[in-house]
Amino acid sequence: MNLVENLEYNTERSHLIIPEYGRHFQKMVDHAVSIADRDERNKVAQSIISVMGNLQPHLRDVPDFQHKLWDQLFIMSNFNLEVDSPFPITTEEMLKERPEPLDYPQNFPKYRFYGNNIKRMVDVAISWEKGNMRDGLEYAIANHMKKCYLNWNKDTVDDSAIFKHLMELSDGKIDLAAAEVTLTDSAQFLKNKLVKSSRSNTGKKHQNQRNNNNRGKKRY
Repeated sequence: MNLVENLEYNTERSHLIIPEYGRHFQKMVDHAVSIADRDERNKVAQSIISVMGNLQPHLRDVPDFQHKLWDQLFIMSNFNLEVDSPFPITTEEMLKERPEPLDYPQNFPKYRFYGNNIKRMVDVAISWEKGNMRDGLEYAIANHMKKCYLNWNKDTVDDSAIFKHLMELSDGKIDLAAAEVTLTDSAQFLKNKLVKSSRSNTGKKHQNQRNNNNRGKKRY
C-alpha cells in the first residue's frame, strides 16, 4: 500500500526543460544548483557535461559541440547555475532575442521556369568582353533557356521567344535575334526528356517486380 501511495505521476512532477535528456539529467542539474560550495558545484557541473557528451561520443570533443552542451546545461538550470564555464555564458535575454531577418535571394517571377541561375549566367556573360567566348556562352545560355521552357511549358517554342526573353533578362545587352543563330531543335530536347522518363519508369517497374517476388518469402 505504501508503494502505491509513493507513486509519482508525470502530472505531479516538475517540468522537463529539455525532455531529450530525461528526468534523471534534470534532477542532476537541480542538485548542482542546490550545492552551496562553488568548487563542489563546478565538479558536479563538469561531471554532468561529461555524461551529456557520452550520449554522442563522436561529437563530445568538438569545441563547438562542447559550447552547445554548456548552453544546454544553463538552460536546464533556468540560468540559476553559477559555475565557471570555459565558454561565454549565454544569458536568458540573449536566448530570447529575435534573430535578424534573412536576406532572401532576388527572384524573377516573370520567368520562373528559367530559374535564378540563368540570371546569374546572363550577368556573367554581360561582364565579358565581346568575342568568341562570350558568343559561345550566350548561345549556351539561350539553349539552356529553351530546354527549361520546354520542361515546364509547351511541347514546342519558337527561337524568337527565347531571344526576346534573353533580351529582357540582359537589359537589351544580348541580342541573338540580330545574330541570326539557330538553337537546338525542340524535338531533340523532347526526345531526351522521353528517354529519361522511360528509363525512370522502367527502373520503377523492375523494383516493383522485385518487391512482388519477395513477398511471401520467409526471412530468417
